[in-house]
Amino acid sequence: MLRGQLPVRLDRFEVASIVLQEFLPLAVLPLFLLLAVHVSTGQTATLISLDQAIELALAHNHALRATRTLIFQNQAQEITANLRPNPVLGADAQFIPIFSPSDFSKDDLDLAQQFDLGLSYLFERGHKRQSRLQAARDQTAVTRAQVTDAERALTFNVGQQFVSVLLAESTLQLALEDLKSFQTTVDISESQFKAGAISEGDYLKIRLQFLQFQTDVSSARLAKAQALISLREMLGYNAVPPDYDVIGDLAYEPLKANLEDLQAKALKQRPDFQAAVLGVTAAQSQIRLAKANGKVDVNGTFDYTHTSGQNTASIFASFELPIFNRNQGEIARTGYALTQAQESQLSASDTVLSDVGNAYEAIRSNDEIVQLYTSGYLKEAQESRDISEYAYKRGAASLLDFLDAERTYRAAQLAYRQALASYMTALEQLREAVGTRNLP
Repeated sequence: MLRGQLPVRLDRFEVASIVLQEFLPLAVLPLFLLLAVHVSTGQTATLISLDQAIELALAHNHALRATRTLIFQNQAQEITANLRPNPVLGADAQFIPIFSPSDFSKDDLDLAQQFDLGLSYLFERGHKRQSRLQAARDQTAVTRAQVTDAERALTFNVGQQFVSVLLAESTLQLALEDLKSFQTTVDISESQFKAGAISEGDYLKIRLQFLQFQTDVSSARLAKAQALISLREMLGYNAVPPDYDVIGDLAYEPLKANLEDLQAKALKQRPDFQAAVLGVTAAQSQIRLAKANGKVDVNGTFDYTHTSGQNTASIFASFELPIFNRNQGEIARTGYALTQAQESQLSASDTVLSDVGNAYEAIRSNDEIVQLYTSGYLKEAQESRDISEYAYKRGAASLLDFLDAERTYRAAQLAYRQALASYMTALEQLREAVGTRNLP
């Protein structure tokens, strides 16, 4: 028996301490206590904010990275466009007595056979190379703006999906809170049923309502898991670990800007509109290139000839006569292409103004809905639920009244969270429409 009586309930650390004190010297007690305690370190889940999610997507999204290679492809085409024509080396040997081998001799080689060695080069006129290079550079600028527009679209998709995750998380927390709160009601109702204070029918109704709360929790967990998976696909599966989570809340951020200022800002910053503007410049470069290609090039040749014991040099020049083909068709086509680019720019301008207008109206509408809930409806729904619960537990209200107030409160809370999510999504849509995340 140990010193004195052991308490009735001892945890494992208390038992270990008593045993060590009874059988081991006091000098080695701290060492054995240190060895007896097992410290487990668990890894916390990776938490990312909205800004971090956007940065990860821009860095790791495979579709965007594939689109970015278009810039490098265009830059490679710039190298091709700036290349000069290669010189042409030509050589020939004539009057070789292949079928009369007996005639092969030094005198025959020197006097009868003829040898030519020539070098020719195509001289481009009309600044063709410079025009090709400028056209390729202008097309690279268009592609760069289009890639930036793809980044804008991806940023919006990530923001929208991030809000979906926040909504799923908020819905899950609400479901867990309701489940925990209603568990108390179930426990009280069970005691009342056993005491004969309520009927079995009322007790079963409460149990069925509790089942609905449990189902809501399961559905909310599934919605959050699926939302996180969809977000991870946009970020890149290797960008975050499987057990990652988001950090943030559904929050209301009032917008302090008018429509005209936002539209003016969008026309300056929207990359798709900038791509349309650069498309006009690129079309003008194509016209200049087509006109340059209509200029006649000159092919110059220098020949060295050895024949009949004589060494001579010859200079030749040749060029096409621009009688039929003066590149008229390509010049006309590029002219129409310029008109197309100008009309596309005007269309892009209309699209920008419409997008900003629609997003602005959407955020105003969602703002009004959020204000309705925060102005008193949420508080009234909670007070109604609390009053009904208090009255029911004291027998002053019927079960149906209490359950109806509970459903009304849950519906109001869910609707408020959905309104907040819709407002935040509309805000992300407005940021996409304007082309910047910095809104007043």
